Amino acid sequence: MTSIGTGYDLSNSVFSPDGRNFQVEYAAKAVENGGTAIGIRCKDGVVLAVEKIITSKLLKPGANKKIATVDRHVGIVSAGLNPDGRHFVARARDEASSWRNVYKAPVPTSALANRLGSYVQAFTLYSSVRPFGVTSIVGGWDSESELAVDGQVGTGPKSGAGGRVEGAKAGGPGLYMIEPSGLYWGYYGAATGKGRQAAKAELEKLDLVSGNLSLVDAVKEAARIIYVAHEDSKDKDFELEMTWISSLDGPTKGRHEEVPKELFEEAENAAKKALEGEDDEEDEGAKGTANEGERMEE
Repeated sequence: MTSIGTGYDLSNSVFSPDGRNFQVEYAAKAVENGGTAIGIRCKDGVVLAVEKIITSKLLKPGANKKIATVDRHVGIVSAGLNPDGRHFVARARDEASSWRNVYKAPVPTSALANRLGSYVQAFTLYSSVRPFGVTSIVGGWDSESELAVDGQVGTGPKSGAGGRVEGAKAGGPGLYMIEPSGLYWGYYGAATGKGRQAAKAELEKLDLVSGNLSLVDAVKEAARIIYVAHEDSKDKDFELEMTWISSLDGPTKGRHEEVPKELFEEAENAAKKALEGEDDEEDEGAKGTANEGERMEE
């Protein structure tokens, strides 16, 4: 028996001898062919951005949105097969609606990611289905602050092991990325799609963990990162799409909305200038190297 995929990639429910599920790996390859999508979590909100490749000059600008609103406070962006992404959004909306019906409250971003991860993982178990060909980034703002109070529901301990920590507070920004295998993690900055490596390298340069990056700055950085990631496919035209979710006292009042036109244009123009500046520096460096070579020959 060999570890080659021949014979072991015909069914979604069969592992190869070395424990690989080739159908899931093929789905990941489909994601790599999609436009770059990123998410940035900062101190006062979350920004989602995506590179929307223009496949035809007849497409209407601004239509065919790739970032969708799931609930008022949650948005999703996907990279990979667009039909799979739309079905994934429909499922996410069903989950958010179900949570509201049962618990009479908005679904926490972490709970939504958990349910969606389980849903995607179920599509890796049966031979009658195939894995989702998308990797999705889920961003949201959980506005419900929960303080430890005497009037808690249930009879469990109010604090300590097995109970609520005194003064514990829930809520704030949340960012999760769900992969075709059903695996999901919480992120400060997430990237997927064709330019994910370049985008990830730029995200790692940002000071995201300390929480010093503001929401407006995150919008500008998101635009710049998408333009940097697009360099590998610069022969193709694309549209930049960005949305954001702020805190309750921020510009969106805790709702998932499109970035306002003025800020969007400012961020896009700054991204283009930054990219042109980098190109100029590279050209000057190449000229300097060429001049040094000519002097050495003389």
